[in-house]
This record gives sequence, structure tokens and C-alpha cells, in this order.
Amino acid sequence: MRPLCLVAHRWLGLLTALFLFITGITGAVISWDHELDGWLNPHLTEARSSGVPLPPLELASQVEARYPQIRVTSVPLAVAPGEALALFVQPRVDPENGRLFDPGFNQVFLDPATGEELGKRQWGAVWPVTRENFVSFLYKLHYSLHLPEMFGSDRWGIWLLGIIAIAWTLDCFVAVYLTLPARRRARTPDEALADEARDDMPPGRTFWQRWKPAWRVRWRAGNYKLNYDLHRAFGLWTWLLLLILAFTAFSLNLRREVFIPLLTGVSNLTPTPFDQRPRSPKHAPISPRLGYPEILPQAQLEAARRGWQEPAARIGYAQNFGIFSVDFHYPDADHGSGGAGHKRLYFDGQDGRPLGERLPWTGTAADIFVQAQFPLHSGRILGLPGRILVSAMGLIVALLSVTGVYLWWKKRAARRTAQVRRRPAPGHAGATAGIGRPV
Repeated sequence: MRPLCLVAHRWLGLLTALFLFITGITGAVISWDHELDGWLNPHLTEARSSGVPLPPLELASQVEARYPQIRVTSVPLAVAPGEALALFVQPRVDPENGRLFDPGFNQVFLDPATGEELGKRQWGAVWPVTRENFVSFLYKLHYSLHLPEMFGSDRWGIWLLGIIAIAWTLDCFVAVYLTLPARRRARTPDEALADEARDDMPPGRTFWQRWKPAWRVRWRAGNYKLNYDLHRAFGLWTWLLLLILAFTAFSLNLRREVFIPLLTGVSNLTPTPFDQRPRSPKHAPISPRLGYPEILPQAQLEAARRGWQEPAARIGYAQNFGIFSVDFHYPDADHGSGGAGHKRLYFDGQDGRPLGERLPWTGTAADIFVQAQFPLHSGRILGLPGRILVSAMGLIVALLSVTGVYLWWKKRAARRTAQVRRRPAPGHAGATAGIGRPV
């Protein structure tokens, strides 16, 4: 069993190392995406005047009139004093070629009091990387690797990292098994080199006494032993957090493709409107027959009927599903209930009929489990301490990737050295026959 696990850990580790290094480093940074973006781009995120804000839907209409090739797909209905109004936009279809326009931006920033355009940018742009898109570049790199569109889909990077996350999840269990004390027996070359990095434990010790060294780091024991201990001890001390990050990465990237179908098969999960509709092709978005001015009053009446006290705070349209959504929350709760989002109502883009609601931390056990995936992955479930923890875990994931590759390289060199030593000397009968022993 152990030799098989060693091989599995080696190849799963090599398969995922580069990807986990990238996602670990980027994850450590994007835990502070809002703060970093505001610090780098005050010319976009800060208002220039302090007058009474104009109606946001009116400003959104002005932007669509100014840029007919785009549709505004997300509108904050209120902004904090001193902040700019940030609109997300998506391209419409070019009637000449049947493909989406390429306006070169997907975000527009306005002064809420005057409607002045403060700037626009392509959130998540690949190149050039500037201070305006630096944070969003890292954010998109973290979950999609910026892989280009192929065969009509731009989700290849998301799917690839979802598969990597599955391999990482499996490797978490393999790795912790390999830290357990092994029975005394003949060792493979890999195990022999690994045992050199372990403390020499005499026989007769208890299981914990034999396992205890795996939790320690010998800081002055040489490069190989130091890397070995860092890889093993940090993996053990943070094992549960690593497993949570790995599983939630899988559930977020392969939500519709794998996670929801699997969960639905074993539990009572309430489907969302997005789960009940297929995603339209990228270059075939669904144009709504209604607009924000028709949907917003209907949403406010529906919220009042349900007894919601929070005001409508954001309205948006998912053009690849044909669904309007309206969020309800107070201005100081912009980042959601522990990362699980806000109260939300959904409406059909063609006839305006209600399609359902989302209430954070309510529903069946499966519903709450699904809602917890992003809060767990981002650390927002614990507030500021959780974000600090996830940022530190990103660095640890990168550390484990680097030390894992280093250990593999050293073991590879040891195996090659052992092979050379086992070769027969020149002139040996076995060498003449081309085999490793005399004939």
C-alpha cells in the first residue's frame, strides 16, 4: 500500500505543483482585492464631487447610449459617500458577423453626483497589465489561468483548475497517510532517502512517539532535511485547511458540471434558476424584453410582500441565462453575509415573472453546504481573521509546492545515482551481454 501511495503522491504532486504555486500566490494577494484595488486606483474608485447622487439607473442608461455596443449588466443602486459608481458591462452581438463586439472594457466608473465618466477598464485583462487591472488580472488568473477561448468556450481554464483541485483533494489523503510511521521492512530507494530525513526512532516506541517527529521542523539539519520537514510538518499542521481549500476549489470551478449533480444525487438540494437553465453560447447572449426600470419596482414590491427590511442595493442581468437579479442589503453590508451573499430575487428577462429567491444561510443542509463553499474558500466566513488566515494559507500552498518539487528532484538524482552504482563495471560479462548481471 505504501509504495503505491508514494508513487501516487509523487505524480499527483508533480501534476498540481505549478498550478498550486500560481493559485497559492495569487490567493494570498486577492484576499485583499478591494483594498488593493482602491489603493492602486483612487482615480477610478473615488468620487470627485460631493453633491446629491443622480439616479443610478439613469446613469446606466446614459452609458448605454454613449456606448451602443455594450449592455450594462450590474448597477449599484446606492454607493457610500465618496465612492464612485462602478458599472459592469458586457458586449452586445455585432449584427455584421454574429459575434460579440470587443469594446475593450467591461467596467465604467462614474461620479455619482454629476455622471462624469471617471474612467473605464477591462477587468481581468491579460495584457498589458497595468495598475488599473493588476488586481483583477491576479483574481482571474487565480481561478481561470487566463486560458483563451477555444471551440466556442472561454471556460477551459476554469475546468482545468477544477480537475487540478480534484487531484489536490485526493492527494491530501494520500499525503497524510504517508506521514504515518511505516512498518520496518525492506525499503525502496525513495523510502530510503526519505528515511534519512526522518529522526532515527528506536523500536518499541508508541505510535504517537514515532509520529511526533513528523510535526516538527529541524531548522539546522541541512537543506534536504529542512525541505523535507517543511513539506511534511506544514502539511500536517494545516491539513484540514488544505483539504477545505482543495475541495472548495473543486466545488466552485466545477459547480454546474460535477459538484451540483453529485450533491443532488445524494441530498435534497434546492436548485437555483441558474441550475435550471442551460448557459447560452458565449456569442449568443439572451437579449431581455424588459429593462431595469420595469424589474426594480416589481422586485421592491415582492421584497415588501416577503417582509424584507433591507433596501434594494444592486440590480443585474445575466445575459447568458436571461435572468435579472436584485440584491437587498444595507450599504454597510456590501460584501455579503459572511461571504455567502445577500438576499436576492430572480426574474425572467422575457416576461418578468419571479423565478425564485436566495436567502443566505437558509434552506436544506445541502443548500447551506453549497452556500458555504465560497465563504470557506475565501475565508470570509470568519471575517477579517479568516481573510488573514486564507492569505497565509496561500503562501503555505506555494511553499508546499516548491518543497515538493525540490524533494522529487533530489530523489530523482538519488535514483539515478543508485542505477549507476548497480551497473556492471566495463569488461564485465553482464555488460557485454547488455544486462545487469553475468550470463
